[in-house]
Amino acid sequence: MEGEGIKMKRFDKAFKVQAVKMVTEGGQKASEVARSLGIHANMLYNWKKKYAVEGDKAFLGKGHLTEIVSLRRKLRNAEIEIEILKKAVGIFSKPTENGSSL
Repeated sequence: MEGEGIKMKRFDKAFKVQAVKMVTEGGQKASEVARSLGIHANMLYNWKKKYAVEGDKAFLGKGHLTEIVSLRRKLRNAEIEIEILKKAVGIFSKPTENGSSL
């Protein structure tokens, strides 16, 4: 058993949305839909919860895209702050008229 990797099936957005809508709009039980699609019921419950919270933005891709966007925004802000600090150091380290620095 060691060394054997568990392969997780990946489902596209359309499949997940259709499965959720079978429960929410079709009036079918989540456990029955999950069984008919060959997935675990908990997976369908998680999809349903995510779709309820995020709507059409749910199931964007293979990773946590919203987290990546957030991290990129933080990085951009940090880079701007660094540039401002570099300019401030340059301004305050210039020698004054009497020859000494501030």
